[in-house]
Amino acid sequence: MTTSSRPSISFRARATDHLALAVGTVKGLFLVSDGVPDGPWFKGQQVPAFLQVGPRYLAATVDPRFGPMIHVSLDSGATWSEPSDRPIAFPEGTGASVAQVWQLHLDNRASDSNNPVVLAGVEPAALFRSNDLGETFELVEPLWSHPHRNKWEPGAGGLGLHTILTHAERPDRIIVGISAGGVYRSDDDGATWAPKNVGISARFLPEPDVEFGQCVHKIAIDAEGPDVLWLQNHWGIFRSTDAGDHWEDIGRPGENGGVPSDFGFPIVAHPDEAGTAFVFPLESDAYRCSSEASCRIYRTSDSGKSWDALDTGLPQTHAHLTVLRDAFAVGGIAPFPLAFGTRTGEVYASADGGEYWRLFVNHLPPILSVRVLD
Repeated sequence: MTTSSRPSISFRARATDHLALAVGTVKGLFLVSDGVPDGPWFKGQQVPAFLQVGPRYLAATVDPRFGPMIHVSLDSGATWSEPSDRPIAFPEGTGASVAQVWQLHLDNRASDSNNPVVLAGVEPAALFRSNDLGETFELVEPLWSHPHRNKWEPGAGGLGLHTILTHAERPDRIIVGISAGGVYRSDDDGATWAPKNVGISARFLPEPDVEFGQCVHKIAIDAEGPDVLWLQNHWGIFRSTDAGDHWEDIGRPGENGGVPSDFGFPIVAHPDEAGTAFVFPLESDAYRCSSEASCRIYRTSDSGKSWDALDTGLPQTHAHLTVLRDAFAVGGIAPFPLAFGTRTGEVYASADGGEYWRLFVNHLPPILSVRVLD
């Protein structure tokens, strides 16, 4: 494309004008449209997870006095209610209590779209299932009783099940990510579970090549299909073409065509372009801020063979920013907008695959989660 035919920066900025986001922070939920925040809802509460099912919104909160709760809106966030009883709780006899809901996931395997299933990942690491759109949940007991569970160690943020992946082409498969347990997969709708960590090096352990115990930060499914996965680890960016049976390290920090650091939290796959994913490198696990004090998203468009720095519109000097695992999201409808939020309260958005970024909203509390609304 010639310079004269390239859309102007102002045009590309306006491409995000109609973008709507749900932004969960440590002090409440903000619903942001065209840079104007509505909120906070649940003032003073952490909002680590959010889910949209049409006009129905689910927001997972952590109240400093009363603990975790799931709030429900039936009118796209105009009003909210909460169940009289806690919808997610461990059964009596388990000796456990839910500290936080890390993830809310719409199960897209169901053939009956009128009765969608919601899955939830919690701390301590466990999976729950809801057949009534989040009103009540039941523990997926086979994962909870897995023989590895008592050997899982908490990451710095706790022992959380933070990633849930399902796909319509694999109706019996569920993949979860646990920090610090690793990747586990079920091929029988949750009846049995197996670790899927071959090739993921746990550099922080005395023996890094272990069956489980990897500190997985996030996993995503590639647009190519359900067998192709991306993974951001606590050190290391990985890709699998066999649903996690084997993983290949694709970060190559410091090499030509690699990333400046392979430590980070989120990884996002483009929903319509196979082989395309995005990461936000942090300097190290000791200094969890943007690498080289420069805010840059790195994109691969060739399945991890090379990475391009995307920084137009982002701060490039003295930018000591942090983006957490669920604070980077992509929309599921063209033009597939991207948005990420920082621990310093800024949200940046792009409507052209990350080529140009716009400061969408700022001065929010530290951001835990970002979701693009339909």
